Amino acid sequence: MSTSTLPASEAAPPTPRPSASVVIVNSRNEVLLVHRNPQARSFGGVHVFPGGNASAQDGGDLRVTGIRECFEESGLLLASGSTPEDSVLDAARNAIHAEKTQFQSFLTQHGLTADVQALLPFTQWITPVFAPRRFHTQFYVAFLGTASATGFSSGAREDRIPTPDGGQEVIAARFLHPDAVLAEFRAGEITLMPPQFYILHTLAGILRGDATTAEQCARVEELALSAFGRMVFNPRRLGPPDVQGRVVLTYEGDHTRGGPSGRLHRALVLTGKGGVTSEITLERNFDIFSEIEVDPVPAPPKL
Repeated sequence: MSTSTLPASEAAPPTPRPSASVVIVNSRNEVLLVHRNPQARSFGGVHVFPGGNASAQDGGDLRVTGIRECFEESGLLLASGSTPEDSVLDAARNAIHAEKTQFQSFLTQHGLTADVQALLPFTQWITPVFAPRRFHTQFYVAFLGTASATGFSSGAREDRIPTPDGGQEVIAARFLHPDAVLAEFRAGEITLMPPQFYILHTLAGILRGDATTAEQCARVEELALSAFGRMVFNPRRLGPPDVQGRVVLTYEGDHTRGGPSGRLHRALVLTGKGGVTSEITLERNFDIFSEIEVDPVPAPPKL
């Protein structure tokens, strides 16, 4: 019997699509957050970091994917070279989004180079097998203070205001401190998914205050280049929902996944009407800097 004739519960899960997402941090320890169009096919209405699926025009480099998607969705272009006029950037952004212009062709034409070296790998996440649409996403972190940034309309680099893409994929884009993002989520003002919640929770513990310090940048870089930054998260559902209706998603290293006795690495997720995530509680009782076993460098999302 082919998988096409199997019942939905027995059919093979869809293959995860390779994608990239970039956490942009400005000099005030704020991260760039975009609000996806509620009508979008994937993650409609959710607040995420800029990102999207890999494309042939990215040359097989997921860092380029992240930079291209960030430009399309927010107008922020992580590239070095002479900054084109705003009208040129706006026209290129729309043309690239509509697949009428190749991203690399635009960069070459204007003497720009994508700042791929500014992107620090910050975990990979694979959508659970029970999801109807699955992705294998490489997350990155980039600090504006150490990267070129063009494409905003006015003001200093870190102060320029990102803009949505006219509703094609996102309807709002803004910088906000990780603590403020988490507070809005807990107040029910925005919706987050477990990967974004996890990364925001992690960064909130490092990016304290409203001015990024060299020590904070070094701390994030240390984490990115450690075993943590190489982790591939493959969430698994553990048993039925609890008495509050929360689903337990276990992560790598949890004691139920072969980790040390008593180790917790999981999220309790409550989903409301329409499948919208309304509550996430992270349980992580170990030091991510020193208590993650050294592992081989994992394969990147298959392009």
